This record gives sequence, structure tokens and C-alpha cells, in this order.
Amino acid sequence: MKKLLIPALGALVTLAGCDFLKRDPLGTIAPANFFQSSDDAEASLTSCYDALQGAGAYGQDLIAMGEMPSDNCTTSNGDVNALEKIIWTPNTGQIYNVYRQAYAGVNRANVVLKYVPTVSMDTARRRQILGEARFLRALNYFNLVRAYGGVPLRLQPSESGAAGDINQARATADQVYDQVISDLQSAAIKMPSTNANRAAKNAAYGLLARVQLTRRNWAAAQAAAQAVTGATLNGSFKALFPAENKGSESLFEVQFNGTTEGNNIIPDLVLPSPPASYSFPKFNIPTSELISYADTVNDRRWAYIGRTNAGRDHGSYVDACRGTCNDKVPFVYKWTSSPNFFNSPDNTYVLRYAEVLLAQAEAINEQTGPSANALAPLNLVRQRAGLAALTTGSTQAASKQALRNEIDRQRRLELAFEGERWWDLLRYARHTQADPSATHSVTALTIIQAMTGSANVNYLLFPIPQGELNTNPLVTQNPGY
Repeated sequence: MKKLLIPALGALVTLAGCDFLKRDPLGTIAPANFFQSSDDAEASLTSCYDALQGAGAYGQDLIAMGEMPSDNCTTSNGDVNALEKIIWTPNTGQIYNVYRQAYAGVNRANVVLKYVPTVSMDTARRRQILGEARFLRALNYFNLVRAYGGVPLRLQPSESGAAGDINQARATADQVYDQVISDLQSAAIKMPSTNANRAAKNAAYGLLARVQLTRRNWAAAQAAAQAVTGATLNGSFKALFPAENKGSESLFEVQFNGTTEGNNIIPDLVLPSPPASYSFPKFNIPTSELISYADTVNDRRWAYIGRTNAGRDHGSYVDACRGTCNDKVPFVYKWTSSPNFFNSPDNTYVLRYAEVLLAQAEAINEQTGPSANALAPLNLVRQRAGLAALTTGSTQAASKQALRNEIDRQRRLELAFEGERWWDLLRYARHTQADPSATHSVTALTIIQAMTGSANVNYLLFPIPQGELNTNPLVTQNPGY
């Protein structure tokens, strides 16, 4: 969904997302007066998608938060130093921005869910709008709960500056997850299976599979993954990048149109110059460990392809820019378009079918161990990468633990730099906490130990931003902060 937000509606729907920053009353348009037509309903939904473009969401900080603390990425850029070094505090900018932006998205979805049912319009389209709003609310709450734990669970829009309207205590993490699951289940039955520019049924089930993996609900994760129908992998991994609604593998993308009203700044943050606008210490530099970990000869996701104006293209990264330039280290190459001074049109993936297949394989293995059913979805991902299919006699499938290691490996290599690695490492740590027999070669606690000198479990959650604590006296801080 390209950015179509009209200014008046922006004033209408942004209030609660910023409730811990200021308490300005709604002053531009009363919601009851705004929602008069189907165009109003569509515009309100557009504002929900627009919230995902923000720098605190998929426009910058959510991707950095999902990669910079992990073993995938490094940087010398001081703007993300706290994320890389795991020295974040309640005042760290990205932690504040992600929290704030997610609640802006939640509030916009809540406005849609409250007022669109009263609009006189085509009933089928209204049902789809409500499904899309529930999906978007679920996505925002999922990003909140896996980052911060239990958070205030707001299911009605904040429409005044009154303390009673905006001050709310934290729900438990389980309560937030339950709401996410409920919203996704409701969304799935209201939307068509696919929609190139918007959320659809397959996106709801794909996200549900991710949520259930996070909760270690293996049977539910398997069921959700298998409910994604009609999707297929793109024949070429490289052709998936940049995004731009690349066929049925793309289940959901955040859309950008390359103007100052809908621009993606990530390419300028991660690409060398040229093609980036200018040279500076870039975000999300691939670690030497990751490049050594990957098969840069046979794995098509990492093998050398040829030169581009960004450098030597290895599928997921480039290892130097062309000619005379300042930027010589490897760089992420999943956003490839000329950034045009922080105004790139490249979309950002939220969900791809490859991840759903890996989720299915993981969920089956955790229930029953290696089997043909577990290997089938895994092999689709491996074979697209040019790797041989595994059988139950393969070394990688010799035991549940061996196959767990292989699935972890393929998730890392397939989804590198797309904003999921740290969340995977977090859930691996919690998996082993819940079941000491289930080990992973690397977890978030491995990284925390290496960076801080102690495997401090408090770092498995980010802190609640200080701005929220300052303005909402009902909210408490996470342990250790």
C-alpha cells in the first residue's frame, strides 16, 4: 500500500501512539464526524499501513533492533552503538522509537475497528478492512510483546488527553500474545488469500506461525504454516531483492514509493557509496563470522554472482564498492535500489513464504523429530539455494538436535539482515530455558555473555522507554533496568 495518508486523517489517528510523549486532546476532526463514507474508511486504513513506514518501525529502527545485537551485524556508527554492544538503557533512541511507533499503529487500527463498522459501504469491503486492521494491530502488538514483554493492552482508541483515557497498566505477556492470536485468527477469515499490496489471509497465517513458534506452541505453529495456501518460492533468491511485491513468496511487505512522503531510508543506511548518497559508517555491516559461516561458493544466497555498481555481488551482500570509494567492507545487499538521498522506493519484507516453510519444518521436528514431513518444507528452501535435498539418512537429520541445528542454520542464511535474527536468538534462549534438553548452538544469551561478560537474562527484554514511565505512572519497568 503506497503512502496515501491525507493530513486531516493523520491528525485524527495518531494520538494514542504518542500518549507517553504528550497529552494533547484531539483537536482537528471528531472521529464520529469524519467517518461518513467508504472513502473515509479506506483513508483510515491507509493510515494504519502508513504507520509501518515510520523510522521507529520498518523504515529503520525495528530492522536495526532485530539485527544489530545479533551475530549477523556490526557497525562503527555511534547511532546504533547501544544496540550492537548491548548497553541499551530506557533512554536509548531506538527503544523509544519502536515503542512509540508501534502504539501509533495500534491506535490507528483501533480507530478503524471502532468507527468503520458504522460506515455505510459495501459490506464485503468493510469486512476486509476490519480484517486488515486486526492484522496490523496484531503485528504491532507482536513487535511490542517480543521486545518489551507485557505492555499496556489498548483495544480502544485514545481520543482525549485525560489521564483515565491514556494511563494504563501493563498486561501480562501471555495476555498480549492471546490478543495477537485472536486478532490474527479473526483477520484470516475476513481477508482474501492473497493481495499484492496489502495484508491478506496468507499473511495472517504466516504471522501466526511466527507467533506460535515464539510461544513454543509447536502443533499450532505447524497448523498455521500449513494454512498458508497457494504460495510458492520464487525461482530465484536473488530476484527477490529489492522487494516490490515479488510474487506469491511475498506474503507481506511494507510499501515505499521513493518520495519524501513515502521514502525508505534503509538503503542509504546500509549500502556503500556509491550507490548510497554519501559515505559514512553504515548500519548492519555483515560480520566476518557470518560470511565465514555461509557457503559463498555453492549457496546461491551467498555465492558470488557478479559486479554491480555497489561492488562484488554475493547475493545477500556486496564485499566492496566499485572503483575509488571510501566504503570497502562488506555491505547488506537486500535493498539494492539507488537510495536517492534517503528516498528509496525499495519495499521491506515483513513475511516471506520461505520463512513459513522453515517454521513448518521446525514445528514438526520439535514434535516428532526428523521425518519426511519435516524435511519436505526444509528441502524446498535448501534446493532453491542450490543445496542438495536432505533425507532421513542425512547427517543433518540424524536426530532431533541435528535437524534443529540445520533449521537454525537455514533460518539464519535465508533471512539474514531482514530484521529477524535477534528475535530468533531470543526465542532460542527461552526454548532452552523451558526445555534444557533443547539446545541451540547460538542464543541471545551467548551474545549477551560475549558482549557484557555475563549471561544476564534481563537483556532478553528491552527496557520500557523512560518517556512512557514519565507520563504513565501505572507502568512499571522491566527487571534489571
